[in-house]
Amino acid sequence: MQYQGRSKRSKTGARLRPQNKKKKSKTGRAPTETTVGEQRYRTVDARGNVEKVRALSTDVANVATDDGGVNATIEDVVENGANPNYARRNIITKGAIIETDAGRARVTSRPGQNGQVNAVLVDDE
Repeated sequence: MQYQGRSKRSKTGARLRPQNKKKKSKTGRAPTETTVGEQRYRTVDARGNVEKVRALSTDVANVATDDGGVNATIEDVVENGANPNYARRNIITKGAIIETDAGRARVTSRPGQNGQVNAVLVDDE
C-alpha cells in the first residue's frame, strides 16, 4: 500500500512538518487493468457503505446503438489512448476502442471501477 498524502517538502524545498498521522483512507491501490477474456470479478470495500465491483477480465460489452442497445462480444482492443502498450496487452480502460461483433466501439465506462463495459459505436473513417 502506498501512502498518498501531502509532500514532505514545499515548492521552495523547505521541510513541511506533518499536520496529522497517516490514514488508511489516504492509501491507494494498484490499477485493475481489465483484460479481454472469460468474465472474472473482484469486490473491494470503498469509502462509506459501498462495495466496488472490479472487472478483472470480461468479454461482454453493452454497446449503445441508434435503436437502443445490444450485448456484444468483445474480440480485441484496437487502440487505447491511455497507454499504447494497453492495446497490445488487450487491456480495457475508459476511452479505449474495442472491436466487437456489433462493430468498433469506444468504451464510456470504467471497468476497473464499476465492473462493466459500456460503449458507443464509432464511425470508421
